[in-house]
Amino acid sequence: MASLKSCNNVYLNGFDFQVCRSNISDSNKRNSNWKPPQAAVVPNVHLPMRSFEMKNRTSVEDIKCLRLITAIKTPYLPDGRFDLEAYDDLVNMQIENGVEGIIVGGTTGEGQLMSWDEHIMLIGHTVNCFGGKIKVIGNTGSNSTREAIHASEQGFAVGMHAALHINPYYGKTSVAGMISHFSSVLSMGPTIIYNVPSRTGQDIPPPVIQTLVMQSSNFAGIKECVGNDRVKLYTGKNIVVWSGNDDECHDSRWDLGATGVISVASNLIPGLMHELMFGGKNPNLTAKVLPLIRWLFKEPNPIGLNTALAQLGVIRPVFRLPYVPLPVEERQAFVRLVNQIGREHFIGDKMLEVLNDDDFILVGRY
Repeated sequence: MASLKSCNNVYLNGFDFQVCRSNISDSNKRNSNWKPPQAAVVPNVHLPMRSFEMKNRTSVEDIKCLRLITAIKTPYLPDGRFDLEAYDDLVNMQIENGVEGIIVGGTTGEGQLMSWDEHIMLIGHTVNCFGGKIKVIGNTGSNSTREAIHASEQGFAVGMHAALHINPYYGKTSVAGMISHFSSVLSMGPTIIYNVPSRTGQDIPPPVIQTLVMQSSNFAGIKECVGNDRVKLYTGKNIVVWSGNDDECHDSRWDLGATGVISVASNLIPGLMHELMFGGKNPNLTAKVLPLIRWLFKEPNPIGLNTALAQLGVIRPVFRLPYVPLPVEERQAFVRLVNQIGREHFIGDKMLEVLNDDDFILVGRY
């Protein structure tokens, strides 16, 4: 006997469904041919992409072998919006000088001053324009695990090759909390952990990193800013580590076995930083660029870098507050440094300028 069905229309999240229930007697239910009704299947086209649906566009091993990664600067228009034309020029100059990867929206790129919509848009733009020529590593870290998960889902969905994650800052957590935080995002794809206690107020102790190495095959390595003693500890345990300090990266690379550097200075002198990472031990070159690196970090990064790029004419002299340009005395010192090192080693081909204080635009609302 054919079974009868009663059906109802259900409206859910913009989709119409017909949910049907079989009118079958209890005796028929006991028949071996009876099957329970299937639940309505909700199409997931409107749902956010989840980590298990990600298709990595590169392998963890491809990330682990990168020698020179630039924490790329984000330039602005006078109204504070992204200057994508200038940004594309900056990325192209990195590629032309042999840089292998870029961090998008990191501290240097002022991700902390972006909305998440801006952040993910810039990652997607970088992937679409340059993803075939350079590895795009999106800074999708946060002190909120929920935000870090969501941003990483979106970042991998738009095609970033790897994620950069910092430990929770300000509202600091325990060692166990750090492990749980990082474990929540490592499942999504290749990930670099970033340790910079001077900014977060909390060190990521080596046992945390060692635990993550054992737990996840997506752990690519660590950007370490504590110093070369920590670099030596990790390389001694065969853990991939990038120096996060431009002034120490030569020794990290050639004396202590670091994979390379995640660099700020390479925004300005990518060719010389490439030579430092690929050309073998070169203490003379280190001594040549060290005064510039020290100048860059006289004030918190990216103040020095933003000022220098504006003086080189490769970006507009626009600052999103709370960052402001270096004073004129330091701008004059930068001109002297460029002349000592050689203008030809710096990006761009425009005339180097000191700039006047009123040339700079400071934007508080954008």
